[in-house]
Amino acid sequence: MQKTAILLGATGLTGSLVLEQLLSNANYGTIKLFSRKSTGIFHPKVKEYIGDLLFLEDFKEDLTGDDLFICIGTTKKKTPNHQQYRKIDLGIPKKAVEICKNNGVSKVAVVSAIGANAKSSIAYNKIKGEMEHAVLSANIAHTYILRPSFIAGNRKQQRTGEELGIAVFKCFKFLIPKKYRVVEARAIAAKMIALCNSNASSKIIESNDI
Repeated sequence: MQKTAILLGATGLTGSLVLEQLLSNANYGTIKLFSRKSTGIFHPKVKEYIGDLLFLEDFKEDLTGDDLFICIGTTKKKTPNHQQYRKIDLGIPKKAVEICKNNGVSKVAVVSAIGANAKSSIAYNKIKGEMEHAVLSANIAHTYILRPSFIAGNRKQQRTGEELGIAVFKCFKFLIPKKYRVVEARAIAAKMIALCNSNASSKIIESNDI
């Protein structure tokens, strides 16, 4: 029997590649997309639910399926308000796993970040660490947290500073420990899907293992 995937963040870089790979994966018959705006993709497998993800309770009857993929994330540039930033990067994943746990979802894969630590003095790392804790606390049977380093890929929005940093990292790849090397978004998407189609125990996957 084909599975139903739930995807949050399909309009972002990694999320769009998760969607692309799910569409070609015969294990999935239905892909439910939850986002603020449409992906513009029309496919027999796809069902879109458009709305404000800060109010996921509004979607609780529809957040049903087998595998949950969370690719939600913002940036300081897009969301300079710290409280709003927390609501997106921490609040949305936290609420998603709570609802999906109650709805019987048995697997979740979520994109975090290298250095995630709830006790960190760095705001970004702290929020990611708190998010990981919240996701794990939902006790979904199979929970996979991926911690990529710099993420490379064709973004819709330019991030000049980040792109420069990625270019430098690629040039000096041989000098950089594997854990901190650039990770292709396509590889992250593939890893998330592979994990959700395995019987692996819940675990945290560091960047060098993606």
